[in-house]
Amino acid sequence: MWPVYFPLDVAHNALQMDAGSKEHQKWYRYPMNRSFVPEPFRLAVRRSFSGRGLFTQECIPEGSCVIEYIGRPATPKQIKENSGKYLFWTSDTSMIDGNIPANTARFINHSCAPNCEIDICERRVYIFALRDIEPGEELFYDYGEEYFEMHLAGKCRCANCSR
Repeated sequence: MWPVYFPLDVAHNALQMDAGSKEHQKWYRYPMNRSFVPEPFRLAVRRSFSGRGLFTQECIPEGSCVIEYIGRPATPKQIKENSGKYLFWTSDTSMIDGNIPANTARFINHSCAPNCEIDICERRVYIFALRDIEPGEELFYDYGEEYFEMHLAGKCRCANCSR
C-alpha cells in the first residue's frame, strides 16, 4: 500500500492512554497481551485493481500479526515536510520511511472495508488481521483521513468506498 500514515493526533492519543482505561479500549480492539511477532504467513505481491497489492497464499486467522511495516528513520526534513507516501508516524515525534525494498508491507492497499488494522508497539508498526482472511485475498487497511487529504485530494479509490 505504500503510502501509509498513522495520523499524529491518533498516535499521540493512543500512546498517552492508561492501558486499563475505557479510552484505551476504544483504540485497542485486542488485549494488551497481543503478540507483536509476525507469523510466517506466505504472502505475495501481485497486480490488484489499484496497481500492486499484497495477497495471502494461506488462511490468516483473525487477530494474527500478519507482517511488520518496516523502514528507516525519517530524516528531520521528511518529518518537517510530512509529505512522502510511505511515511508512518510511530510516536508523536518519530516517523519511519517505509519506501525501502525490504518493506513488503508497503504493498498493502487502502480499503474503507479493511481486513487488517495497524497497531504500534515500541515505535514499530504491525499489521493485524481484523477477521479470518482466506487464501488469495488481498490485504487492506484504512489509511485514514490525513493520507486522503494529503495524497488523494480527499477522493477514495477503493472498491468498497464509504467516503
